[in-house]
Amino acid sequence: MKLYNISLGNIRRRKGKMLFLALGLIIGVSTIVTLLAITETMTADIEERLNQFGANIVMVPKTENLSLNYGGIDVGGVSYEVIEFDQENLARIHTIKNAKNLGVVAPKVLGQVNINEKRILLMGVIFDQELALKTWWQKKGTFPANLDEVLLGSSVASVLGLSPGDKISMGDAVFTVSGVLNPTGASEDNAVIAELGAAQTVLGKKGKITLVEISAFCRGCPISEMTLQIAEAFPNAKVTAMKQAVMSKMQSMEMFKSFSLGVSILVIGIGALLVMVTMMGSVNERTREIGIFRAIGFRQTHVMQIILLEALVLGLFGGVFGFVLGNLVAWGIIPVVIKDGVFVGINYQLGGLCLVMAAALSLLASLYPAFKAGRMDPSDALRAL
Repeated sequence: MKLYNISLGNIRRRKGKMLFLALGLIIGVSTIVTLLAITETMTADIEERLNQFGANIVMVPKTENLSLNYGGIDVGGVSYEVIEFDQENLARIHTIKNAKNLGVVAPKVLGQVNINEKRILLMGVIFDQELALKTWWQKKGTFPANLDEVLLGSSVASVLGLSPGDKISMGDAVFTVSGVLNPTGASEDNAVIAELGAAQTVLGKKGKITLVEISAFCRGCPISEMTLQIAEAFPNAKVTAMKQAVMSKMQSMEMFKSFSLGVSILVIGIGALLVMVTMMGSVNERTREIGIFRAIGFRQTHVMQIILLEALVLGLFGGVFGFVLGNLVAWGIIPVVIKDGVFVGINYQLGGLCLVMAAALSLLASLYPAFKAGRMDPSDALRAL
């Protein structure tokens, strides 16, 4: 009789006990799969939201002057001459090594204009790019669709008493207010926003760019490397990665991953202990059977192989069903714990890892019971008959 036939026959005879033993592994593996699936979904969700968060790389001209501005407050009323880029050179940004990871590239021109005897900041943008970058903008009216239309920040509209449809003069040109932004708490509240070409004409800065905001965050995007690459392409620019928001989110995710790993190790440890205790009980119950095997010539290694083969089959069974159960639980629970969360899909690489881990844990937990069974003295075992 083959050893594996003896092992499989024993599993069939003790279905209830073996199912209980496998249940520990199933629960452990399914817990790991569920937690990892939730973590993966949360990571994908946060990264998708960060993709819409706005610019995380800002490129401005280098200057030896220090800023006298903090929290939007200018100290001393001192202003410096603003150095600007040539717009025609902006295409070099798409020649960097990681150009495929570039999202939105939004150039801007800034300058001061007088409107109704008040000094106002004029910001020229490419609206298609800017609206893709500032997805949170809400407005009354519409976004500008023509060169002679402008968008007002909430503070500017309040100070000047303007509404959508009103006319304003900037330089020699007259513009129509197409919309007014709702308060954003950012710099655009204090600006008049016009199409880039129109703003360059009003400010006398044809072909000039004051700064460039870049959205380049995506899964796996090397932000720090991209910052260096852009700085190499633009030697006269200061390129800054705005990583605070990104890093705080990622640190939160790392903490959740560590917590998930800790819980998973605890559950797997309990499962392995359950396997060892159950296998020890099985060995004690099968004293007479093992004694007969030893009496008819089975070696110590043969008896150990029988026990370990049983453990291997149970480990594989627990790994497969644990992986399936974990994915089912994750699929059902993710929409509940994560608003608008969508199950990221089955990770087959994780499935293979779970299979190997469950089999290895089952074998390790059964090693001592198998060794004890193999060391059993045939005369002592036969006395129990």
